[in-house]
Amino acid sequence: MSPKDLLLALVVIIAWGLNFVVIKVGLDGLPPMLLGALRFALVAFPAALFIKRPKLPWRWLLAYGVTISLGQFAFLFEAMANGMPPGLASLVLQSQAFFTLFFAALFLRERLRPASVLGLLVAAGGLALIGFEGAHPTPLLAVLLTLCAAASWAVGNIITRRFGNVNLVGLVVWGALIPPLPFLGLSWWLDGQQRIVDSLVHIQLSSILSLAYLAFIATMLGYGLWSTLLSRYPAGKVAPFSLLVPVIGLSSSAWLLGERLGALQWAGGALVMVGLLINVFGPRLWAARPGAQAATPGR
Repeated sequence: MSPKDLLLALVVIIAWGLNFVVIKVGLDGLPPMLLGALRFALVAFPAALFIKRPKLPWRWLLAYGVTISLGQFAFLFEAMANGMPPGLASLVLQSQAFFTLFFAALFLRERLRPASVLGLLVAAGGLALIGFEGAHPTPLLAVLLTLCAAASWAVGNIITRRFGNVNLVGLVVWGALIPPLPFLGLSWWLDGQQRIVDSLVHIQLSSILSLAYLAFIATMLGYGLWSTLLSRYPAGKVAPFSLLVPVIGLSSSAWLLGERLGALQWAGGALVMVGLLINVFGPRLWAARPGAQAATPGR
């Protein structure tokens, strides 16, 4: 990868890592579902007027919008509003990789590789430590909601496998047409009309800047650059960079918000990262082990 493209990858990772701190700031002034409605409304309008719709049936755009856009962020925003620290959220959300493997095995009949199973077990142990830290406990509801967000993301991954080669920016923008009204309906149900009106009438500058960041930096810029990298390099060479997102998420949360984790939470976070590394790099190492080629039929 060229130095220029490495810089682009770094910009994306920083933008997505800081995303969790910005969500926390946005939630300080807006209820979770209203934040989601406004975020995706900004992504979709007016961008959908200028960006060509992907050549996909509307049912697939609906499926993408319901899972990756609505489901993932409804659960994530609600988790963070219920006590999930931003840094840990950035880490636990990466469990989507394991949910994707599980759903692919369940629905697509893909075989689970030994390295993936090992990585899943290691990461699961890390999540258990995160949830059971005694000194600074993470609310169980918040952890479960974050896992639901990861599962929604994973279902969306399975759906997008049916799309083939599709423009990622167009998919994100047109998929963003789906969530605003459901988000607004959820906010109406959970928060009530008066809180929505009060939040909008008395909206703070910090909330406005958070919305701008979430829509234009984390979403438009982030996915735009990521799509550019995927068009130049194999996915296997680009995807591992996403492992750096929790590193940025944890460090920025500690630096900007003063997030402090207990010893077990740090240990759990380390295990989750080890599990993710095993999942990404383990199959290659397993295939490259001495005698692997000799044991492969047809070699």
